[in-house]
Amino acid sequence: MSLTYNKKIMDEIHAAYREWSKKLDEIFSAHPERLERFSTVSDKEIERIYTPVDVRVQDFMRDIGFPGQYPFTRGVQPSMYRGRLWTMRMFAGLGTAEDTNRRFHLLVKQGQTGLSTAFDMPTLMGYDSDSPKARGECGKCGVAIDSLQDMEDLFEGLPIDQITTSMTINPPAPVIWGMYIAMAEKRGIKRRILGGTIQNDMLKEFIAQKTFMCPPKASLRLITDTVEFGTNEVPRWNTISISGYHIREAGSTAVQELAFTLADGIAYTQAAIDRGLNVDDFAPRFSFFFNSHLDFF
Repeated sequence: MSLTYNKKIMDEIHAAYREWSKKLDEIFSAHPERLERFSTVSDKEIERIYTPVDVRVQDFMRDIGFPGQYPFTRGVQPSMYRGRLWTMRMFAGLGTAEDTNRRFHLLVKQGQTGLSTAFDMPTLMGYDSDSPKARGECGKCGVAIDSLQDMEDLFEGLPIDQITTSMTINPPAPVIWGMYIAMAEKRGIKRRILGGTIQNDMLKEFIAQKTFMCPPKASLRLITDTVEFGTNEVPRWNTISISGYHIREAGSTAVQELAFTLADGIAYTQAAIDRGLNVDDFAPRFSFFFNSHLDFF
């Protein structure tokens, strides 16, 4: 453990804080401080001001470190994106495959460096567009994909061997991903060079989003199947995007979001290890998706 500031500096800060508090009390005597409790959206109480006294003791290598190194407080990329930027992609999907294909072409032309696919509710739930249960929902809030031909129409003319594709799909992820791989191979693109992400996070559906199809154990088996296949056959693909975002949107605190999401990640990791996979072979292709709020703490 190493002191961030020496005792002399701490004493000076304490003295300055006391003087500042006296002036603040004078202000509040004329305009009283509001009575409500000040807190973050995760119910962490907010002090009037923060100083180095609140840090007190800090070990730089343990608590902060360098970018790209444990504990990753300063990010996972050593370059911090001063070289290659992160992938820019707008979530898009509407109407038919041809409608969304036109949208994708526009986005790529405008400089987007990846594709992010929004599927309609019937597709998310595994229904064909001609199912009575899909009536009124096809192509709304996403694109309708029913067949390999739809997948071919969706990505017609797009350089999927050069840009990555994200697909927000969960229970039907193995089928939709299979269509994508088949579409690429029909175009002569080898599966091993394909890059992208399938959300494929079915446990969070039971926690938050509710678009589940199979029971939890069956869902976990499908996820493990895709992890095993991707690890062996599509090594550049992120086989799962473990999602906290939906949990937070469903009303959790930041702490609950983190807890549930990491618990899901642990379950997926353990299931793949139980299948006989080496954790170092598959875990680097597990991605995470968290909410982003203005409250830092």
